[in-house]
Formats: sequence, structure tokens, C-alpha cells
Amino acid sequence: MSKISRREFLEGTGIGLVIAAAVPSLVQAGPRATSTAAAETQASAVPRTVIRLVVNGVERRVEVEDRWTLAELLRDHLGLTGTKIGCDRGECGACTVLLDGKPIYSCSYLAVWVDGRLIQTVEGLAQGDRLHPLQEAFIEHDGPQCGFCTPGQLMSAWALLERNHHPTADEVRAALVGNICRCSNYNRYVEAVLAAAAAGSMNAPSKL
Repeated sequence: MSKISRREFLEGTGIGLVIAAAVPSLVQAGPRATSTAAAETQASAVPRTVIRLVVNGVERRVEVEDRWTLAELLRDHLGLTGTKIGCDRGECGACTVLLDGKPIYSCSYLAVWVDGRLIQTVEGLAQGDRLHPLQEAFIEHDGPQCGFCTPGQLMSAWALLERNHHPTADEVRAALVGNICRCSNYNRYVEAVLAAAAAGSMNAPSKL
């Protein structure tokens, strides 16, 4: 059996340690680089469509990815962040907007489906710095608490008052049933809508 000197042993061990340390780095770098390349390829392969729509009275032409939701288009690409995303699965109503005058959950509606349609968001209610009477009624009756659900509540209420200028309390409750208020301030919202109706808020011009 041949003898190995202490120096030879240490030199051999050192080389082994260097290789052992380098191998995990190479292994980690490989999948990461592959993953990044795959993500870029996947993103470039996503179908895109050019759509035309009218948002708050303004015509827009936008190229969208076919997988975008309407909420994503409004918030991330048109800068209309008044539309909130709560549950992101069509349950809470925070993302409610009007599509051709009817309330929908924009988190569950694809952007490509609104080609040639009319959209109204909460930003379309006020005229500059002047609030719409419905918004003023919400404030006067302490409707908003944390405020997160308020845009959706406003849009559902607006859709109701567009088709029914003098709703009953039960009709208001039915119209707002799809909008969850985690602060449980439902009665104040109902009071606000009834007050807005009594004040003739629908005399204000609609931007739809």
C-alpha cells in the first residue's frame, strides 16, 4: 500500500472541497436560467388582441393579453385604480363596474370580451373636483367605513338608480346584495341610496 504524504492529502482534499462547493452553484444556476428563459418564451407566446372600448365617455384602443381580466386592464394599464380587487374570484363585489349600464364583477370578466362596449368606473361619477350627488349622499350618511368596498357599492347603486329613479329600501338591498361590506355598514349604504334618490340624483348627467 502506497503512502500519501500529509501535503498530498491536504492538496487533494482542498481540490475536492472546491469542486463540491462549485457543483451546487452550477446546479442552482442551471434551472434558474432555464426557468427565466421559459418564462420569457411563455410571455411572448401569450395571444394578444387589439380592442376598442369606451371608458367613462372616452374611446380607447388598447392591445391586451387575452388572459387579462377587465380589472387588470382598468387598474394596471389604464390607471383607473378606483376599481378595487378584493377576493379576485367574483364574490365580494369590490371590483364592480358598469358594462353597458349593468353591474359586473370586473375581476371575473376578460378584457377581450369588452371589445366595442361601454364601461363606467367609479372615476366616471365625479365631474372634476365636483362629486356626484350619489357620492355626496354616501358621505353624508356615513356609508364608507374602511372605504374599500365603497366603489363597488357606488356602481351597483348607480346602476339601480339608472333604471329605477325611486327604489324602495328592499329594492336597494336587492341591488347591493352582491357587494360585501366587511365593516357591516349595510344600513347606512341603503339610507344613502334612498336619500340620493329622494334628492333627484339622476338629474345629474350620465357619462355612459
